[in-house]
Amino acid sequence: MKKQAITTKHLVLTALLAALTVAGSALRVTLPIDIAGTTSFHLGNIMCALSGLLLGPWLGGLASGLGSAIYDLTNPLYIPECWITFLTKGAYGLAVGLVVWKFKDSWGYVKAILATAVGALTYAILYLAKSYFYNGLLIKGLTSAAALTTVIAKLPATTFNAVVAIIFAPILGIAIRKALERNHLSL
Repeated sequence: MKKQAITTKHLVLTALLAALTVAGSALRVTLPIDIAGTTSFHLGNIMCALSGLLLGPWLGGLASGLGSAIYDLTNPLYIPECWITFLTKGAYGLAVGLVVWKFKDSWGYVKAILATAVGALTYAILYLAKSYFYNGLLIKGLTSAAALTTVIAKLPATTFNAVVAIIFAPILGIAIRKALERNHLSL
């Protein structure tokens, strides 16, 4: 397998998508559920998926994880968990990128939806497991039943964020990819 060099263009697009992930994460409505951490409706997941769609698995995972972790560093509520966010949101972009790069030469809207759905499911599982084990059992010291109740309370926002990303990231990804190709900037 031929190893591809990371170019200045790759670094700039990775930084740009990380910055867009910070901005998308900041566009949020936080729900008043504070039993095992907070939960929010936000647009950050769109940018995490878009990172994987445009940059592939490694740089897409880096952009989505780094951008989400940087956002966490802007809010004292999230600072202690920024390292977990880096890993879980990084896995979001990584999963999307892995699926898309499997079809690198022939991906379109349906494959972008599939890739985004895989990334959303990967992140949802990791986020809900973190909410149950880390926030619920370890940090808050809840019983298993109480920790499970908090996970159930997080399902509507988690599902909403996933669905919004599955709808909008492929649309943006295809439009941006076509624009990049039209301007001879394809990755």
